[in-house]
Amino acid sequence: MFDNKSVSEGGVDEEKVATNEAQVAAALSDFDDPNIDKNAAAQGILEDDSPYPEVRSAVANTDDPDIPVSTIRSWFLGICCAILIPGLNQFFYMRYPSVIVTGVVALLITFPIGRAWAGVLPNWKIFGIPLNPGPFSIKEHVLITIMATVGYQSAYATDIVAVQRVYYNQIFNFGYKWMLVMSTQLIGFSIGGIARRFLVQPPSMIWPTNLVTCALFNTLHAQSYAGMGNRGGISRERFFLYAFLGSAIWYVFPGYLFSALSYFSWVCWIAPDNIPVNQMFGYVHGLGMSLITFDWAQIAYIGSPLATPWWAEANIAVGFTFFFWILTPALYYTNAWYSEFLPISSRTSFDNTGNTYNVSKIINPDTTFNQEAYSAYSPLFLSTTFAISYGLSFASITATLVHAFLYFRKQIWVQARRAMHEQPDIHARLMARYPQVPQWWYIIIFLSMFVFGIVAIEVWETKFPVQYFILALVIAFVYIIPIGMIQAITNQQVGLNVVTELIIGYALPGHPVAMMLFKTWGYITMAQALQFTSDFKLGHYMKVPPRIMFIAQVLATVIAGTVQLGVQSWMFTNIPDLCSLDQKDGFICPGTQVFGTASIIWGVIGPARQFSKGQIYYGNFPVIFSGTGYIPPASAVNYVPWTIVGFIFQYVMRRRHFSWWTKYNYVLSAALDAGVAVSAVLIFFCLQFPRNGTIGLNNIQTWWGNSVYANTADALGTPMKAIPDGDFFGPRTWQ
Repeated sequence: MFDNKSVSEGGVDEEKVATNEAQVAAALSDFDDPNIDKNAAAQGILEDDSPYPEVRSAVANTDDPDIPVSTIRSWFLGICCAILIPGLNQFFYMRYPSVIVTGVVALLITFPIGRAWAGVLPNWKIFGIPLNPGPFSIKEHVLITIMATVGYQSAYATDIVAVQRVYYNQIFNFGYKWMLVMSTQLIGFSIGGIARRFLVQPPSMIWPTNLVTCALFNTLHAQSYAGMGNRGGISRERFFLYAFLGSAIWYVFPGYLFSALSYFSWVCWIAPDNIPVNQMFGYVHGLGMSLITFDWAQIAYIGSPLATPWWAEANIAVGFTFFFWILTPALYYTNAWYSEFLPISSRTSFDNTGNTYNVSKIINPDTTFNQEAYSAYSPLFLSTTFAISYGLSFASITATLVHAFLYFRKQIWVQARRAMHEQPDIHARLMARYPQVPQWWYIIIFLSMFVFGIVAIEVWETKFPVQYFILALVIAFVYIIPIGMIQAITNQQVGLNVVTELIIGYALPGHPVAMMLFKTWGYITMAQALQFTSDFKLGHYMKVPPRIMFIAQVLATVIAGTVQLGVQSWMFTNIPDLCSLDQKDGFICPGTQVFGTASIIWGVIGPARQFSKGQIYYGNFPVIFSGTGYIPPASAVNYVPWTIVGFIFQYVMRRRHFSWWTKYNYVLSAALDAGVAVSAVLIFFCLQFPRNGTIGLNNIQTWWGNSVYANTADALGTPMKAIPDGDFFGPRTWQ
């Protein structure tokens, strides 16, 4: 912490008073920040801390630059995690049911390993570098965790590789796959580097999810600091332990023994065959008016409600209520879009007989669109909530730019000219002592990955023009700052996947591979840039030197993407019938099936046959709340309880029991997340994966608590209207 002189011979240092007043003014004048409390902000700045109580409660306002970060221990454990976790997740990504080894699991596992390393290994030196530099430091732990999480999920482009092989019989060599994955994963980092001035350095960009992670790091390493308050009671370490154990043990019930606690649609159990009741109160294909669930995995599916600010949760709740509890029933029960012949809410697409749409019936052997077969088969139909979610996605893109112009333009202009040491925030000033990442590092990443992209689409037969590759990058560049600012403030990300599908579907109809490539570069470039800046903000909070952060992120991403491609190639070579629906071990590739279906819907059929004038889903949605963009695959069970829990902790507890909230709120969120993550992994490997999922097949899996919610019209997706035998619904002719 900077040692600022505070008292002079005559009393309070006038220079410091003036400085503090200027910092308060700077913090409050950037833009109309809904997260800021002016009195609390002034207090925080005067105490040489963050203007935001949320940040003060989770992040220490001090730094020791002598704490080791870049050690043999941190790089070895980080690289091991960058190999094992992405490899495991890629393997299980192609299986159903699946499991994801999350960053929280990596954080928890590496903690005892790092402590054991410090206590057991000798302090030998390798090329002058100590093998055991002493106690396992919090900064080492942060670096390891970032390397474990930056590429832990299956790389988006691996689905392109799988779809090309499974759907279009295109098997290109490893060079194409590697350059494609590297380009799509890394090119966003260069944009994120440019955006860090706007998304990392300003104190108003709080990135709420990172506060949970910071609280967990500080709890595990027993860090104490003024911002966590001086409330009595048990320590945060003991509180985390109790909450973690309780969460892990409890999840065995909704996650395995009593799954009705997860889908707690109790009204549907009373009237299982009443279709309107099931549509209103159901959780599987309904609108979720049963209100509650006892499964934290369901509650936190769209993000922890203990991290998202209440005002943002309230906005999302209003949007959900209007669009899905008022507009959806109004459209459904008036049979708009022939909706009464379908479930009111569903993740899949349908034909005019109510069955899942069979895309293989409308394509030629070379994967091009067959108009005659399409006219003989069926137009494509969507459930009402699915159709509305598309409309909201289209509208949100325009609303994002308008919102950024109206509310963020002043801050964008100010941050473009403000140096880090001028930020009205102790964390930025503490980080100013470390050398920043040079701009030419980002330029090298961009140029090399741009060349990789050009080579991949030109050398191999992708039918993807270079100008559309550039357009995809331009879209990502334009949206990174406005979407990033919204995410950093609200904890909600506006996706570009649907709008990129729409653009390329109109521009290049009949080119499914080109559609997948355009969507990936347009959407994932932005998403990876935000992942990069989010991790940089975590390093900013935890005082990890930026250059070390950059090297760790790039290295881990390269390792993770290469490992995932290797695992995928091995699986296609060694697992029989991989990605077929009847694969005996469950490796049916559900994500690849969705990705491939989307490539045909948007790339082969095209949006002109779905959303243009004269087609089934033509319409306008002038008012949007992008927070409901997780629907689908999320459903009402993920929104309604999420809002209720958010109201309790982010509104009631924060206002009435602020000292408790300050000390325990983010620790509780981390403990619940960690408990569910560890328990889910153990349940999967101990009870679901062995014996091909047949453990408890005739007892635990079939008893009332695991079947009551499945024997309802909600779970079965029963539509309001039945289709007469031999007939179909919808228009009589279509083009």
